[in-house]
Amino acid sequence: MASTPGSQKALLTHSCTAALEMTALLANLKPGDEVIMPSYTFVSTANAFVLRGVTPVFVDIRADTLNLDETKLDGAITARTKAIVPVHYAGVGCEMDTICAIAERNNLLVIEDAAQAVSASYKGKMLGSIGHMAALSFHETKNVICGEGGALLINDASFVERAEIIREKGTNRSKFFRGNVDKYTWVDLGSSFLPGELTAAFLAAQLDASAEILRRRLAIWNSYHVAFEELELRGVCVRPTVPRECLHNAHMYYLLLPTLALRTEFIAKMREKGINCVFHYVPLHSSPAGMKFGRISGSMDVTNDISERLVRLPLWLGLEDQQQRVIDAVRSIL
Repeated sequence: MASTPGSQKALLTHSCTAALEMTALLANLKPGDEVIMPSYTFVSTANAFVLRGVTPVFVDIRADTLNLDETKLDGAITARTKAIVPVHYAGVGCEMDTICAIAERNNLLVIEDAAQAVSASYKGKMLGSIGHMAALSFHETKNVICGEGGALLINDASFVERAEIIREKGTNRSKFFRGNVDKYTWVDLGSSFLPGELTAAFLAAQLDASAEILRRRLAIWNSYHVAFEELELRGVCVRPTVPRECLHNAHMYYLLLPTLALRTEFIAKMREKGINCVFHYVPLHSSPAGMKFGRISGSMDVTNDISERLVRLPLWLGLEDQQQRVIDAVRSIL
């Protein structure tokens, strides 16, 4: 995986978490620095930076896409802010033009958490190729998988050489293999961020099939979306929103139910029918570690509300023959 459209370099890692940890090293983040991110995300988004002594600053999400609310950024920036970390939730792109413009005005890095966004785009640009750098995931729960795996995308050429060094335990081993130096040695901070060969081989086959994987997932997603239009029109639930400028990758299909009580009842009744539905993140700002290591900027009303009402429906390759059963169950319960 030497390159990806719009990126200077793509480096495979053993996980998306590892790729995020590499971005913190590449950004030269130090204790006391701050990075802005949504609270409605996986713990790795924050933990990668907390490991460097950095404070994650949590901002609220948009009620439509559930992505970082770009209108909250100016109020969250301080003299200690070094980066903005947009998370492309459900493979739907954040409002990247606005985010990048705010970052440029304030001399900040943009580090995309594109864990869920393989094959998705924003205004014709692949997600992960827009910020200074990005992290992808090939975890077993993602669209393209290898069990555990990830990639670091470098979109600013000035980071490429150091990224290779950090990934190779802080050595210039990559230069040695290319014949640029006659021996390699320890030159910088780093760790073992490389994936195993078997993992990479499995991923290669998945990448070869990625177009077909995307086609099938979109078909499942679209079937759900059409099936539940009537429920949304009746005010029973809210379906996902995909802005016109975004092409999503059908990473997940979710519904927003009116209340936490109804969601709890819905999940239980679906389980009785043999169908496993789950909610998603517990917001980081309300978690024990989030309260210890991070801080909140502004209201978190949307995050708190959405996290209690969102329910994910099954979406995986092979579901096609059983999807109508899921649709019928949802309709009967709601």
